[in-house]
Amino acid sequence: MENIFKERLRAMREIRGLTQSQLAEKVGIPSTSISHLELGSRKPSFDNLRRLAKFFDISTDYLIGNVDSIDDYAPDALYRDINSLNQTDRDMIENMIKLMKQK
Repeated sequence: MENIFKERLRAMREIRGLTQSQLAEKVGIPSTSISHLELGSRKPSFDNLRRLAKFFDISTDYLIGNVDSIDDYAPDALYRDINSLNQTDRDMIENMIKLMKQK
């Protein structure tokens, strides 16, 4: 887990163009923790793992290597996005899905 996690954490940070300090500030954990996590000298706490996954909008499973693709998280992200809508918009999406299934 450690090697996959540290590689994926570094890759996600670099994709966003962030330094370790910038990521730490945005996630709300010490920058030394980010450094230790990327070096693999420390395992992430559940809370830090959750914060990082939420910030990058990916699953904790992807970060720790339980799944190989970021896309494996898509249903969860879609559910969260739909859940953030108001009831009228959720009803509209539900109706659209029903219509599409009838094709």
